[in-house]
Amino acid sequence: MIQRLNTKIIADSQRVILQPFKMNEERTKLMLAKVNKFTERECEVILNQYLTMFDGRHKNFEEILKRNYVHVSTYIEDEKNMSHIRKLLIGAYFSCEYSIEGAALFNPSIIPHSDQKNLKSDQLRFILSLRATGEGHISSIEFREGIINSDGEIEIINMSPYLTLPKYTADNKAQNKEYRCEFDEKSLLSERVIFPFLSSEQNGIEDARFVKFEDNEDTKYFGTYTAYDGHSISIRMMETEDFKCFESHPLKGDCASDKGMALFPRKINGKYFMIGRQDGFNLYLSESKNIYNWDNSTLLCSPGSSWDLVQIGNCGSPIETDEGWLVITHAVGPLRRYTISLILLDLEDPSIVIGQLNKPLIEPNEEEREGYVPNVVYSCGSIVHNNNLIIPYAMSDVACGFAKVELKKILNEIKAK
Repeated sequence: MIQRLNTKIIADSQRVILQPFKMNEERTKLMLAKVNKFTERECEVILNQYLTMFDGRHKNFEEILKRNYVHVSTYIEDEKNMSHIRKLLIGAYFSCEYSIEGAALFNPSIIPHSDQKNLKSDQLRFILSLRATGEGHISSIEFREGIINSDGEIEIINMSPYLTLPKYTADNKAQNKEYRCEFDEKSLLSERVIFPFLSSEQNGIEDARFVKFEDNEDTKYFGTYTAYDGHSISIRMMETEDFKCFESHPLKGDCASDKGMALFPRKINGKYFMIGRQDGFNLYLSESKNIYNWDNSTLLCSPGSSWDLVQIGNCGSPIETDEGWLVITHAVGPLRRYTISLILLDLEDPSIVIGQLNKPLIEPNEEEREGYVPNVVYSCGSIVHNNNLIIPYAMSDVACGFAKVELKKILNEIKAK
C-alpha cells in the first residue's frame, strides 16, 4: 500500500555555520600576540583576502567576525586603540566553519505551518525539522518549508544557501535548566539552525519530535528531543509559536528516562499524554497534569515478531483520526534492521491498543539501505492531508524521503488484524 514519493532531501556538506574557533588561554594569548605584530597594511591585505574568499558563504559575515572577536577581547589590554580592521582579522583567526550536515541528515518530523495563505484549497504548507550531524558527531536541528499538493506530492520551497544561528539567553545555564533562543526576524526558515547550547547538549540535540498542540483556542508547537553530553542523555522539550523564538525546558520524572518521547497533540480528559520507551525495549503511555513532569506510565506493547524482536518505539506524535490515535512506530530486528509500522489506540483511553499492522509498512529497500548507519528507515513525525498519510523518513541517516499511504486503507488494514 505504501508509495514512495519523488522528493528527496540529501545531506549537503556546503551548508555551513561560522563558529568561534576555541583555543586554550595560553594559545589564545600567543595567537593575539602574533596578530598584533602585523602592520595595519598587512592586516588589511590579509583580511580582504579572506573576506573575498568566504563572503559568499555567510550572511552578515563581518558581524559574525565581530562577535567571535568579542569572545577573546578580554585578553586584549589596549582594545580601545585597536583598529576595526585588526579586530575583524582577530575575529577571523578565531572563527571556523562547521558543516552541520557533513556526516548525516536524518530523522525528520513534519507539522502544518501556521501560515496557510496564498495556497490552493487542496494544498497544505508544512514545516519539516531535521537532525543534522557534523564533525565530532554533534547533532543540531534545522528546518525546511514545503507544500503538500492534493495528490500527496511534496514540494520543498524557500531554500537558502545560508545558515544562521540564534541568539541564546539563559537564567540557569550552569544548571542545564531553561533557555531561550531567537532568530533574526528576516531569516528564512531554511536558514535557522538550533545548535547545542547547554553542557547537557554539547554532543548533540537529537531526534526532535515536533507536534502542533491545541488547547481550546490556544495553539503552540512542542518538540521533545534528546540532549546528549557525550556520556549520558536527558530529555528536553522545545516550545515555540512562530519558529523564530524557542524555549527549551528539561522534562522530569521517572518516565523521562529514555529516548523518543512524543507528545499527543491535545489533552485527553484534562491530562497531557506522551508515548515513549522508558526501558529501551517496550512502548509505554505516560500521562500527567504537568507537561514538564512525567511519573505515571502504562505498558502499551512489547516486541513479539521476528522483525521487531530487539526493540520497538514511536516515530513521532500520535495522529488523531476518527478511528483512533494512529501511532507510527519503528522496530528493530535481525542485523539491527529498522522498519516502520503502525498501531491504533482508543481515542478516549489511549492505553487500549485497538489495532496493529503486525508487519512493516516501510522497509529499507536496496536504494535506501546504504549510508552512515545502514539498513535503517526512521521518522520523527508524520501528517495527514487529503486522506493521505504522509510519512517523511530517514534513509540510513544520509538522506530523507517521503512516502504516502491512503489513510482509510491503512486503517482498515490495521483494524482487520
